[in-house]
Amino acid sequence: MSAEDRAPHFVRSFERGLAVIRCFDAEHPARTLSEVAQTCELTRAAARRLLLTLADLGYVHQDGRLFRLTPRVLELGYSYLSSYTLPQIAEPHLEQLVAQVRESSSLCVLDGDDIVYVARVATRRIMTASITVGTRFPAYVTSVGRVILADLPEEDVEVRLAHAELKPLTARTLTSPEALRGELRRVRRQGYAIVDQELEEGLRSVAAPVRERGGEVVAGVNIAVHAGRNSVDSIRADLLPHLLAAVARIEADLRITGPARAASHGTATHRSSSSRRSPAPPT
Repeated sequence: MSAEDRAPHFVRSFERGLAVIRCFDAEHPARTLSEVAQTCELTRAAARRLLLTLADLGYVHQDGRLFRLTPRVLELGYSYLSSYTLPQIAEPHLEQLVAQVRESSSLCVLDGDDIVYVARVATRRIMTASITVGTRFPAYVTSVGRVILADLPEEDVEVRLAHAELKPLTARTLTSPEALRGELRRVRRQGYAIVDQELEEGLRSVAAPVRERGGEVVAGVNIAVHAGRNSVDSIRADLLPHLLAAVARIEADLRITGPARAASHGTATHRSSSSRRSPAPPT
């Protein structure tokens, strides 16, 4: 967010504090003061103040020159998960799905231009990056992102494509706005998306949208597989029926429990009933 885009209420120091927390990840579980300052584009003095404040609050531990996050940071994520019913509803159905297909499955929601994993049942690691609850990827390049984007109003999609940075993550990645528009139209018609090695070489995935009682897409469920074990045709024939059945069970539970609390304002929240579509059967 540029300085021009910030509202008068915007608290820059809070933004910087969150940036410091986010700079720690699986590849960088510990960082020096200089590394934090460089990664977050802060002065050393500002980085030091923020790190020491987080340490005083119990979110950061200092060990000599190195700083690490403490388990207390999990409270921040738990506050979200404990107030959001959809992951709790979906998890048993993901477990049943994984037991059937013996491949990993996840529930994701849209947050800005990214999809975020909010529930996951894994069988084996098939990606270079480790995927956990909270992992995020660009929506345009994932199957679960495309089933959510496909439900948005076309004008919303156009705005997103206009400002998105469409990077070629592999040689197969769709980076042309026109190609993505066409793919989203196809996903909208068929009710599911298959992405073939666009996010990472050797990774294929299939996803279907999860709809609330009113028909709006609030999330997506995917199955991710290794390309060497599953062709696109076998995904469509063998995995997609199980995926659609699992999504139907999740949606049935949502109709009983009431609307899921939306994960972000990046999902569509206003849609006329005439424009809502149900997933088509596999072909």
